[in-house]
Amino acid sequence: MTSRVRIVRGQPTPEELAALTAIVTAAGAASAPAGAEAPQPGRWNDPAYAHRRLWLTGPGAWRAGARWG
Repeated sequence: MTSRVRIVRGQPTPEELAALTAIVTAAGAASAPAGAEAPQPGRWNDPAYAHRRLWLTGPGAWRAGARWG
């Protein structure tokens, strides 16, 4: 990755440029930690979540349909 720093005003010394480069590099490394885990996706798009139980028919079906377990 190539980054550019443009000096708009003034004449910085090489030591000042080195300090600026160190600060910018450290800030960039701190904002993107290596080995960070990706967030877990939600279940709203899980195909298995869309499956439903079969409809119960017959005597007592209204009572059995209210029980989920």
